[in-house]
Amino acid sequence: MPHALCMAAKPYSSGHIGAVASNYTDMRLSGAVKEKLVELMCQEIARLVPQMESETLAQDPERKTLDDPERTRLNYNRTRELMIERLSNIESVGSAAVQAGIEHVERHLAKIIKHSEAAAEKDRVATIKPRHLEIAISGMGLGEESEEELEEDTIEESETLVVGQGGGILTRSSLMSLARTHAKMSVTDDAIEELLDTYYMVVEKLEGDIRRHAQLGGNPVQFIESINRMRTLMSLGWMRAMLTKAATNARERGYKRIDIEQIVNIDPFDE
Repeated sequence: MPHALCMAAKPYSSGHIGAVASNYTDMRLSGAVKEKLVELMCQEIARLVPQMESETLAQDPERKTLDDPERTRLNYNRTRELMIERLSNIESVGSAAVQAGIEHVERHLAKIIKHSEAAAEKDRVATIKPRHLEIAISGMGLGEESEEELEEDTIEESETLVVGQGGGILTRSSLMSLARTHAKMSVTDDAIEELLDTYYMVVEKLEGDIRRHAQLGGNPVQFIESINRMRTLMSLGWMRAMLTKAATNARERGYKRIDIEQIVNIDPFDE
């Protein structure tokens, strides 16, 4: 049975609400304002909890514990144990400290991911790989690499920037431009990521084919065909063809833009 508005449970004290509110203002709060804030906070909980309960059960009908349905948090008990293990002069960790610790570590994680993502975008790929994480770690000063090692990483990264040989650089903006000029249609972010992933998958396969055909006794015709396909890839001819096919597919279905659905339904190796 739903609880009445803050009746069964004791509401916040006005002093506690005032102390929390003081984190957000330098002004003094009158007693009447604090009392009203208590009422408002209880009203917000009464609005929020049924919504969270419904969304929690929608994700897992068998769940018996209220969850945050909008985000996945770091594990509370594991975080608490890790914090206790590192205490020097205090014996335990309060729940407020655990929540603060979780929020701090999650912000730290988000910062690392943001820097790693930037490195991946600079590398013209849609997947964060170990080298991108290492770049983020070094850039944030978290690693212990020497300046010489960092310089080598910088040189290696700069060599991966140019993709289109005579056809430009493959970036999100260049893909959007290609879609507008050749496919006459806009393209979603998900479709761009799928295109980039598919592009590098095809490149890797062709590189393997070229190495295999170049070996002694390989078929020279197949070797030449693989070289020609690679030339098409590097000049972005493959990308233009993919976008054109995707746009045709989208128009046939009455869509106004290219989405991931059109990309995944095209055979990337089809001539």
